[in-house]
Amino acid sequence: MASPDAVTAKKAVYTHGHHESVLRSHRWRTAENSAAHLLPHLEPGMSLLDVGCGPGTITADLAGRVAPGTVTAAEVTEEALGLARAEAGRRGSANIAFAVADVHALDFPDDSFDVVHAHQVLQHVGDPVLALREMRRVCRPGGIVAVRDSDYAAFTWFPSHPELDEWMALYQKVARANGGEPDAGRRLLSWARAAGFTDITATSSTWCFATPEDRQWWGGMWAERILKSDMARQALGSGAATEEDLHRISRGWRAWAADPDGWLSLLHGELICRV
Repeated sequence: MASPDAVTAKKAVYTHGHHESVLRSHRWRTAENSAAHLLPHLEPGMSLLDVGCGPGTITADLAGRVAPGTVTAAEVTEEALGLARAEAGRRGSANIAFAVADVHALDFPDDSFDVVHAHQVLQHVGDPVLALREMRRVCRPGGIVAVRDSDYAAFTWFPSHPELDEWMALYQKVARANGGEPDAGRRLLSWARAAGFTDITATSSTWCFATPEDRQWWGGMWAERILKSDMARQALGSGAATEEDLHRISRGWRAWAADPDGWLSLLHGELICRV
């Protein structure tokens, strides 16, 4: 069962929360655009644990890839898990089970799964090395632990908008105050080595938003998210930003989205760790 070290894990607060503007972003994610590094390693009949499954769009895609194998979708609360339940029900994904679980102390026996997957999770946890140790523990010998996380400081965009620079500085400040690491992507390899993995393939990939439709979707999403998500509440509550600051950043996102020269690339680190 869970490692005894789990009791020492630091607690972190989830920066994004579950406002509809956040879920709109997370539901856009698919196995193809967010777990391409893992897909070549999947086979029908595998058992897979999806840690921090969020609204379950990636989870359901993975379930289709391993059927008739099973996927276990895990989230930290029953409320959060309900989002993935709804997605599985909508798609008719009958091979998905659900579990409330903390990645620092996974309530599964050793060697339970062929694949353990986490997308955009390690940047939000208090102890990513311990989390990876737990993921390794519940993965069978010969299996795979696959992770992917953003690297915020490596995000780049054009044209330059001071409000987007302000957004980046504010996000970094709030995320770190919450106990997370927003530049997780570049650290994944070091965390995996510290967790005891020795057979690791480290790669990176990007999301790019450059068409008018993509800019309106991404820029409009963040223009709303900076005003209404948990991040906004946290920034205001801690004094990291004022209402005026948030509205200025929101206008900056809308200005970027409306610019025909607008281009944005988001870097992600990713790992395939063989157990």
